Amino acid sequence: MASFPGLFPAGVLPALLWVSMWGSPVSGFSVMGPAQPIKVSLGADATLPCQLSPEQSAAHMQIRWYRTQLSPVVLMYQNGQEQDGEQMLEYRGRTELVEDSISRGAVALLIQHVRASDDGQYWCHFNDGHISREAVVELYVIGLGSAPHVRMMGPEDHGIQVLCSSGGWFPKPWVQWRDTAGEKLLSLSESQTQDGDGLFHVEASLVVTDSSLGNVTCSVQNPVSGQEKASAIFLPEPFFPRTSPWKTALAGTLPVLVLLLIGISYTGWREHRAKTREVEKRKEASHQRDKVAKEKEEAHSIKSKSGSKSNQRFLEKLQMLCVQDWKKALIYPVPVIENHENIHQNNSDFRKEPQAVLCKKQGGGNLLKLDQKGFTKGRHYWEVDIEDTDEWTLGIFEEPTERSGLLSDLEKMKFNVLEKRGCEYRALTCSRQDIFQKEPLQIEKCPLKIVIFLDYEDSDISFYDMTDETHIFSFTHANFSGSVYPYFKLKSMEFSPAARY
Repeated sequence: MASFPGLFPAGVLPALLWVSMWGSPVSGFSVMGPAQPIKVSLGADATLPCQLSPEQSAAHMQIRWYRTQLSPVVLMYQNGQEQDGEQMLEYRGRTELVEDSISRGAVALLIQHVRASDDGQYWCHFNDGHISREAVVELYVIGLGSAPHVRMMGPEDHGIQVLCSSGGWFPKPWVQWRDTAGEKLLSLSESQTQDGDGLFHVEASLVVTDSSLGNVTCSVQNPVSGQEKASAIFLPEPFFPRTSPWKTALAGTLPVLVLLLIGISYTGWREHRAKTREVEKRKEASHQRDKVAKEKEEAHSIKSKSGSKSNQRFLEKLQMLCVQDWKKALIYPVPVIENHENIHQNNSDFRKEPQAVLCKKQGGGNLLKLDQKGFTKGRHYWEVDIEDTDEWTLGIFEEPTERSGLLSDLEKMKFNVLEKRGCEYRALTCSRQDIFQKEPLQIEKCPLKIVIFLDYEDSDISFYDMTDETHIFSFTHANFSGSVYPYFKLKSMEFSPAARY
């Protein structure tokens, strides 16, 4: 925001605030400042004006600009020039008296490269022999900080906790959460701190329990200028904790069972106290044995399904992605075996058997083959190391349930993929002959490791960057009807009769 002009041209005196007029009109003069505060952006120059009334020369007067006391000063003018003997250190080299109209009693204080500490009141003090008059000028410094950074933190109170942070603001900013419809959401917590330059850093958290919201927006606003910066985050529905049917049933029947047990226990308490204690001890011991056996069985099952160290690392990353409550029972890593083949083989092999590929920078690598014919139900995931490959296509393809082996079957294959070509990314829904959906993607940092999450029943295929744990894109209405296979190649999609997949 630009600062106010430093002089008072003829005709603007009625707009000035009559701040101080001590004594009667015969006292000689009074001093006036601007009616409104001066607003200046952080780092810009500020001009603070003052005017004698009635108009008269102030060249022979002593003029002081100060903050809270007459000395030390922000700037001092005496004997026709500026004096730096009493000047405050933080203003040396940054201040100047604009005296172009001093013969008419108009002067202005110029402050260069405004800082947060410059915010507040300034007094312009005129002294002419035994007569002294002064007026106050208010300076508002406006600092616009960085765009908010919004990220998911983890599960919290049957929802997902989201954190918003931003820095470089002055004065203390306002933070507000909103949903897609623009309705305000209440923050779970908020904290604000100041750095060594006096600028504010703010953090605010929110717990989202409604999985249908999709996006939430965090906006940070400067209270003086009203300017704001905002950022939104997409919350994938699979990340919200799901309530199992048996838990709902148990919540309804548990109170009845507890009341019945209390009644029976109270009736036979005196006669069977010792017997009841013995039975409870046996039940507890049996429960502990069953629990230990079940934990061993689950650990063995997870280890056998993982099949490789890569999948074990992915399970650890899923815990960081807010799916701790349901992933253990409902999501299955793709079983794989290593097959050392050349990755530049004919890409038609992908149609014969579903494959997930771990790519290497040199162009070759290991093919990770599925131990089943294709996905027709359930939830699955697999991981692909992309590294810094310039061109690739990654996702899934779907074949019809019944195939005749003819060329027409290839044309019926449907692809849902992410595509990279140089520095450009896009999401495609396509067949061999045509593109049904094409959406450019804004990805600032090239992902090096991508995880694909497939939910067959919900018709959802989602992509996540596991390097910085962020969501890339989701196909939410895939409408699967046949067998689904992983798909990858080190080229972008081609659409022509001669195209090979």
